[in-house]
Amino acid sequence: MNVTQPTYVVIGNPIAHSKSPQIHAQFAAQFAGHPAVATFSYARLLAPLDGFAASVNEFAAEGGRGANVTVPFKEDAFRFAAARTERAEAAGAVNTLQQLPDGSWLGDNTDGAGLVADVLRHVDIRGRRILLLGAGGAARGVILPLLAESPACLTLANRTLGKAQLLLEHFQANTDIPLQVSEYHAIAGQYDLIINATSASLGGERLPIANAVFAPNALAYDMMYGKDETPFLAQAREAGVAQRVDGLGMLVGQAAEAFHLWTGLRPDFEPVLQWMRSQL
Repeated sequence: MNVTQPTYVVIGNPIAHSKSPQIHAQFAAQFAGHPAVATFSYARLLAPLDGFAASVNEFAAEGGRGANVTVPFKEDAFRFAAARTERAEAAGAVNTLQQLPDGSWLGDNTDGAGLVADVLRHVDIRGRRILLLGAGGAARGVILPLLAESPACLTLANRTLGKAQLLLEHFQANTDIPLQVSEYHAIAGQYDLIINATSASLGGERLPIANAVFAPNALAYDMMYGKDETPFLAQAREAGVAQRVDGLGMLVGQAAEAFHLWTGLRPDFEPVLQWMRSQL
């Protein structure tokens, strides 16, 4: 293999902004000298909007072994993968590709694992009441990993009830954990873990939920992140929530899960998270 060619990439369009090469370089540095990272190299790959599969195939022909996949190609990657993990099937999208020995590609989705790993740094999920806000792709990608942690219940809230109901149908048959749906204004009860999986914070919007949904000692988690407090976390702070976490740890956590899939090594993402925070 040409040594100038990366063995791993992050594929997207646009892609110049991605911090994934720096993240994975720091992961690999934690295992310097280990045979699993002896040939590990990582770069960005800009793929044409209509050329995802061709870009992956060309990358593979040059010695590529794995890829992270970001917008707008996660559904393309889902269709491209010859085999998919259970969590990729549940998410309906692939954000990680691993080349198999026969040259075909395994599709995985590490977003939910990244979220769970980050949440577990703060609270245990077992026995907790979870409120998941939003019924789009971000929510779908984390439901299965959340249910695997045995919460007491999970409520999916959305502006439109039908979309939430349709999403939960994918999971209800395979779990004994109570699942329910609600519109934002009609959420009943209090929750120990409230996760914002909507893009509202990107637009500076607040969600129409009551302060009463936050239980005492609740953790409020926003999948969005930025240099400043997100609107959802400001909302939680004003509701008296002491534990408020943004999604930067989820970003680093999903990358750590991909690194583990490729190398069999599980990196410490705490120092990498601190570095990422300093870059905001």
